[in-house]
Amino acid sequence: MAIQMKALLLGAAMAAVACTTIIALVLSLANHQTLDQPYSTQYGIVFDAGSTHTALFLYQWLGNKENNTGIVSQKQSCDVDGDGISSYVQNPPAAGESLKKCLDVAKAAVPEGQQKTTPVYLGATAGMRLLSLQNKSLADSILVEVTKTIQNYPFDFRGARILSGMEEGAYGWITINYLLESLIKHTFEGQWIHPKAGKIIGALDLGGSSTQISFTPKDPVKNPASAFNLQLYGYKYEVYTQSYLCYGKDQALKKLQVYLHKTAGSSSVISHPCYHVGYNINVTLDELYNSPCVDKPNNFNPTATVLFSGTGNSSLCLSLMENIVNLTDCEFSPDCGFSGAYQPPVNGEFFAFSAYFYTFDFLGLVPKAPLTRVLSTIDTQCNKTWTTLTAENPTIKAKYLKDYCASAHYIMTILLKGYKFNNTWDQISFEKQVADTDVGWTLGYMLNLTNMIPSERTRAVTGVLHSQWAAQIFFIVFALFLSLLIIVILFVRDLSH
Repeated sequence: MAIQMKALLLGAAMAAVACTTIIALVLSLANHQTLDQPYSTQYGIVFDAGSTHTALFLYQWLGNKENNTGIVSQKQSCDVDGDGISSYVQNPPAAGESLKKCLDVAKAAVPEGQQKTTPVYLGATAGMRLLSLQNKSLADSILVEVTKTIQNYPFDFRGARILSGMEEGAYGWITINYLLESLIKHTFEGQWIHPKAGKIIGALDLGGSSTQISFTPKDPVKNPASAFNLQLYGYKYEVYTQSYLCYGKDQALKKLQVYLHKTAGSSSVISHPCYHVGYNINVTLDELYNSPCVDKPNNFNPTATVLFSGTGNSSLCLSLMENIVNLTDCEFSPDCGFSGAYQPPVNGEFFAFSAYFYTFDFLGLVPKAPLTRVLSTIDTQCNKTWTTLTAENPTIKAKYLKDYCASAHYIMTILLKGYKFNNTWDQISFEKQVADTDVGWTLGYMLNLTNMIPSERTRAVTGVLHSQWAAQIFFIVFALFLSLLIIVILFVRDLSH
């Protein structure tokens, strides 16, 4: 009888082990869930090597994309000390040295494990375009030196090159429209969509050596050379863009000085209506004619000096700007900008940035002001004496303060008479940032480049719910316990025999 009872208990225990093992096996195979791991953050660096200064911008985006284009945001920016890299003609290695401070900032911001895969680009704009026209080998030597410096850092350097004016204009257009969510938008449901009623904004950029206008016209662009075709987030865009080399703020004001010098005869003291009464500046003829944007006299003494003396004549300053801008018609008349360039009629709203913003910000006219107020404010500014102006602005350097009058009149000339915003002035907004991001060409450049940077592969993780995992562990442990119990029973049984 005892033997039969032991056999019965042993059979029951083995049946229980079999049942618990089957249950554990079913739990381990049933109801698995697959989850995608979050994409890692990727980084990219763009140097904006402008005519007057250089800046580094660090961008970040997740490893996935939306229709082949990354969702990019600005993480950090850094201003390089000194002037633009084109100013290092006497000492090209110093151009490379000047970048180190900002490269160190970027190195500290990018996780060490991702530095080798972080692409770095340097784009030089109009200052280097002009230098390349004057002396290509010298421009190339500067690019070689900045390349050497960047290659000493643990990033994936993709090259230093001079951007075309069209690229600079088009990438600025991308930046603005991306930041305003005109190209892609994030919904409350967490989806990225193409906004059906997205308002496309035009871009107005004014640098030191060139100026750009970019927008989507109502009708197709008539001149193919002025059309820039883009594909972003799965959609195609035809953007009209025109770059005016030698018509940046600094080069335009140099042209004005040259015009005044050439029309002053033999006098060494030249009245300058855009300079304030009481402001005088000596300039050597070598400094005056050191740009390919102006025509040099056949014979002149480069060490000779002329004195520009301010007369503070606002209306004369404005009228002289028309001599600088060259408002003659083009072959596509009346669809013309200035300097003989084709331009369709301006369409939609525009953001004006760079020197446009800085000039109007000083005058207290940002982001928008009625045209009558703008004109009266400029007149008031130009008619102030130098003594009054410096007393009102003790923290602003004289080299900047002296030019706000001339810059403002130049801006009004190209906007109203060049681009023909006469009847659409209220469509222009003067901005420096949108959504805490600097407006310029670099973000648009980075966005366009993400089309060529491969997406990160999806990383899936397979698992079960916590409650299911706990039950699975319980039945496995229980099966092991019963197995051990059977072994003990069998061992005791053998000893009893």
